[in-house]
Amino acid sequence: MISAIVQIILAFLYANLFEWLWHKHVFHGLGKKKDSFFSTHWRKHHRDVRKSGGFDEDYRTFTGIKDNPMPEVFELSLAALLHSPLFFIFPFFAGTLWVHAAAYFLIHRKSHLDLEWAKKWVPWHYDHHMGKNQDANWCVTLPVWDHILGTRLYFLKHQGYNKHGNSNEDLL
Repeated sequence: MISAIVQIILAFLYANLFEWLWHKHVFHGLGKKKDSFFSTHWRKHHRDVRKSGGFDEDYRTFTGIKDNPMPEVFELSLAALLHSPLFFIFPFFAGTLWVHAAAYFLIHRKSHLDLEWAKKWVPWHYDHHMGKNQDANWCVTLPVWDHILGTRLYFLKHQGYNKHGNSNEDLL
């Protein structure tokens, strides 16, 4: 049996890659098509966040999207559920996937409700929405695969924030 530590590391890398692929190819690929089930990500979430400087009013409800609260929670729950059979073979792998799904939602929600927190703790996600190129910085939880695949583009540090998301004035 694969050790718990190896399962956790592999699950994190897998979940982070899944996050990168899903965001890039489903939310932005399919999501840019008007008739796509996933179009609310691009046509509503990105539009609203861009207009408000990173804030998304819809996340004031716990599940997100006020008009239709289910998509993000449903997709994350479905992904976690589809991986549930792995629990019987690789319990730490499956458990890490479940924790990652919850972390994704909580980090994403918090980043759109508390912009200073987002700039400090998830600047790559702030850069995804507010940078010149919204087709980069695909990861939300941590930008592991953005770095590996060369899609981590910096915007925030050029706007008066350093690479850690702290105001350059804070350092004086």
